[in-house]
Amino acid sequence: MRHTPEGADFTKLILETFRLNGALIAAGDQLVGVLGLTSARWQVLGSVYEGPATVAEIARRMGLTRQNVQRIADYLAKDGFVTTSANPAHRRAKLYSLTPHGKSVMEEVRNRQAEWANRIADGIGTTRIGEAISVMTVLTKRLEHGLARRRHQDDVD
Repeated sequence: MRHTPEGADFTKLILETFRLNGALIAAGDQLVGVLGLTSARWQVLGSVYEGPATVAEIARRMGLTRQNVQRIADYLAKDGFVTTSANPAHRRAKLYSLTPHGKSVMEEVRNRQAEWANRIADGIGTTRIGEAISVMTVLTKRLEHGLARRRHQDDVD
């Protein structure tokens, strides 16, 4: 089977997204490395910045596996960025919260990220960035819908 023009363009977009993801991870590691973080740790910390969350909640928000988030959360707790507490909604699922150190680091990360994002986005324009967000959102929803349908089909079979 051959690609349709849209399918060929989507394939190019996939490859460019992989390159962008790699560049974002490398840039993120560089941006927060001096603060004792990696991009992965930053993702998890950012997810609890607004309030306590379980590993499962963090994983869902970030599109990561629970096992990966658990591993990172354990490191963050060991290094004093987060603390755990009992979860009244679920006895076994601990809540992760920022420590004062974690909150201070995240505030510095937010300042660094804002400066960096402003520099990278300069001159592109909000319209073009908004269009990219819109396309990515549609594609994400289609992919997630297809994955959910396939999981349901596998459960039925």
